[in-house]
Amino acid sequence: MAFSSGTQNGAPMSEINVTPLVDVMLVLLIIFMITAPLMSHKVKVELPQANLDKRPDKVPPTPPITVTVQEDGHLYWNDAPVTRDQLESQLSVEAQKTPQPEVNVRGDATTKYRIVSDVVNIAQQQGIAKVGFIATKERP
Repeated sequence: MAFSSGTQNGAPMSEINVTPLVDVMLVLLIIFMITAPLMSHKVKVELPQANLDKRPDKVPPTPPITVTVQEDGHLYWNDAPVTRDQLESQLSVEAQKTPQPEVNVRGDATTKYRIVSDVVNIAQQQGIAKVGFIATKERP
């Protein structure tokens, strides 16, 4: 019988056969010896060192400007009353700033959309890039 250890009682062999283990380990050793030189870079590059202590200061974002439109057409610049001409001149001044502030348009619930649309068009004509709307959240 092929599994017996040569003793008379026919008991199975209790020794571990290490030959397959050694074969696998030698194959892995050869693979790592071949691939290790390929892992190194052929072109040497001197990379710059990161310097996190000397970052340029970021410009703080400018607060948004709120233009309020009432139902009768009265305009308010950050809660201060303005005329249409004053609104145009103030928006053109704000459009020249870097970074440019956002303009938020807030209108009454009964304000006609035509009036709000005129304010948005004025802001865009003056060069304001970001124009938004302020609304109250509906409660369920």
